Amino acid sequence: MKAVTEFASFTLTKGLKAQASLAAEGKSPEEIQTSLGETFKLEGDKLGYFVKALEVASQNTENLKRVVIVRLNEGESAPAKGTQVEELYYVPEFLNLAPAKPAAAPTKGGRPGQGGNRGGKGGGAPKSSPWGISPEELAAKNSKKNSAPKAP
Repeated sequence: MKAVTEFASFTLTKGLKAQASLAAEGKSPEEIQTSLGETFKLEGDKLGYFVKALEVASQNTENLKRVVIVRLNEGESAPAKGTQVEELYYVPEFLNLAPAKPAAAPTKGGRPGQGGNRGGKGGGAPKSSPWGISPEELAAKNSKKNSAPKAP
């Protein structure tokens, strides 16, 4: 397989917009091709490749990276998504976008990736106040200790 030329997606996108606006003005296909050649500074075979690459790009605009024009050697098989025009193949290449990863749930223990409890303080009932036990809670705790029966 031998690459003849290629066209990037941004060039093809601009070409498709220009082609659509010229078609809306009622221009003939020859006038559109001539205007595209002047706009993108293309002529001869390269202009013909560009116009045919626009046709391929118009069918595959989603995540298009570029269109590569290749010529196959003897015995080679045609590319999977390639479109044959005369003896050349127009192969669209697409961006390989990875699916978005969901945000990781925060783990117990503060910093992400640090796991949960690592021993030390903690456990038991959570404190009701960051400054310690209130006088009312202290009195209730002491009354429970004093009222408990003692073991012999």
